[in-house]
Amino acid sequence: MGFLGRLLRFSAVGLALALAGPVSARAAELNGIWRMDIHKAFGVTLQNYLILKQGPTSIEGSVLVNSSYKARIQGAHMDGQDVVFHIEWGWNFRVRPDGQNLHVVITYDGGGRDEAIAVPVAESEMNPPARIEPPAVRDVTYNGLARTPPMGWNSWNHFAERVDDAVVRQTADAMVSSGMAAAGYLYINIDDTWEGGRDSKGNIVPNRKFPDMKALADYVHSKGLRLGIYSSPGPVTCGGYEGSYGHEEQDARTYAGWGIDYLKYDWCSAGRIYPTTELRAIYQKMGEALQSSGRPMVLSLCEYGMVDVWTWGPKVGGNLWRTTGDISDNWKSMSDIGFNQGRLAPYAGPGHWNDPDMLEVGNGGMTVEEYRTHFSLWSMLAAPLMAGNDLRSMSAETREILTNREVIAIDQDALGREAVRVSDADGVEVWVRTLADGGHAVGVFNRNSEERQSGFSWSAVGLAAAPANVRALWRHESVTPGAGGYDGLIPGHGVVLLRLN
Repeated sequence: MGFLGRLLRFSAVGLALALAGPVSARAAELNGIWRMDIHKAFGVTLQNYLILKQGPTSIEGSVLVNSSYKARIQGAHMDGQDVVFHIEWGWNFRVRPDGQNLHVVITYDGGGRDEAIAVPVAESEMNPPARIEPPAVRDVTYNGLARTPPMGWNSWNHFAERVDDAVVRQTADAMVSSGMAAAGYLYINIDDTWEGGRDSKGNIVPNRKFPDMKALADYVHSKGLRLGIYSSPGPVTCGGYEGSYGHEEQDARTYAGWGIDYLKYDWCSAGRIYPTTELRAIYQKMGEALQSSGRPMVLSLCEYGMVDVWTWGPKVGGNLWRTTGDISDNWKSMSDIGFNQGRLAPYAGPGHWNDPDMLEVGNGGMTVEEYRTHFSLWSMLAAPLMAGNDLRSMSAETREILTNREVIAIDQDALGREAVRVSDADGVEVWVRTLADGGHAVGVFNRNSEERQSGFSWSAVGLAAAPANVRALWRHESVTPGAGGYDGLIPGHGVVLLRLN
């Protein structure tokens, strides 16, 4: 499993694909529905399905990934006795008839390889489990947590499937030794792929990567930090691992027994059972379960901004909610997400936050200037600051960005008011955030690739006159305010972040 399936957020129908050359008799044996059981080294089996139909000169096909997302096959062609094709999220298939079964090799654009024997199955096997009726909609009491945006680390962006007990312990150590804990980072969050299945009593158990989850939580707590975990309201997670469907209260009690402090709850396969009109009721079910567990846990709703989650997220016990699809470690993804959050400002505040996804700072896909922009923009948006890099080996530049306390203070401002955009001209945007002490944070963001001379007037950011103090937060120095406003050189894809008092 390459886990690029985390990007499969919408269904796709099968597509008829012309093959390069005539279809061989061997290729005709691919007709049907085939289950691929992919056995992982740490004791978990993931199920995927091939749905293939042979035509005279083409194959119609799709792949049901993690029992959740149907993705069309593309580029099908013969290579000897094999049929080769891919799906658009970077999975590459080589399929050959093998007796009554199919031999399947899957390689992934991001690296990795899986091999499976696909067996013929009836179409009914792909059906989702029987529907459990959601509860009647009602409000869940606020849990009192996350008065400022949560800060911490999440395993997915850098480690994905490779996260294990040792990585989490080493990351907790690095959180402290790097100065990040002292700067306010608190949560060490394990994302998908920790799940092993259920025991004879239906209790969720971790796979062999995590031999003792309670001992791990105790270790993280010993560092003054908190431990987070991941699940889905569906039968399986985005990666195809055990979800919480039908076990919400049981899982919440298990998490409490382990000492878990934070749950990221990802929609994934629940979409095959419930329409989006029932999102609120489904998330409410876990919100109530957590509150009945006896242990306070932050609830992070991960459902990609569907059905205006920011309008009902607090009512299901959510402390934060994703507003967008997954971020990638590049300028386009980060800027497209970040600069489109302004309309959601009215919905952020103490205890409930808009979440434009985790930080990519230090993962290598952007420049230092772009990472400063990333961190500045998320801080202006009062976004959760969840580092997604390898804390054990980060560069001095990455550490300097992630531990800039003056910028973090903007993100963590007690008023909890998200920034708004006040101007957008020639690729330069000015965002303003009102702070608890009566001051303002102002970010001048240059979305152009080349540097620009730009600025703003004091009146444009809501001031009648020049402020007494102007602090440049990345340079860690005071700036002499001009009589009419600020003007300066903004690097390409860069930012000038100021605090005005």
